[in-house]
Amino acid sequence: VQLQASGGGLVQAGGSLRLSCAASGLTLGRHIMGWFRQNPGKEREFVGAMRWSTGNTYYYDSVKGRFTISRDDAENTAYLQMNSLKPEDTAVYFCAATVDVGLHLIRYSARTFDYWGRGTLVTVSS
Repeated sequence: VQLQASGGGLVQAGGSLRLSCAASGLTLGRHIMGWFRQNPGKEREFVGAMRWSTGNTYYYDSVKGRFTISRDDAENTAYLQMNSLKPEDTAVYFCAATVDVGLHLIRYSARTFDYWGRGTLVTVSS
């Protein structure tokens, strides 16, 4: 199983970035796809998650209305569209996947995800 995150970079506050997470070795249709972020010395923070089978999503309060998770079934790829970026969004972003066992998305956290991709750095300048 491999998750490959990409798309990070440097952007000015108010700008946008789209991160991608390409999956191989698993069928995402049976999984929950999550996005997390982390800064040095801090815990990994939940950003949002999608139930792949239905497209339902759930987001952390601080990114609601600015970030959107989407998917491409044919490419087995998830996306995190980030708009109206703020300096506090600066972090290394990770994508993760776990088998969908039917829990409400709010119950998923970093500890419940089994597969992780390498992070991609997002830097938002003020």
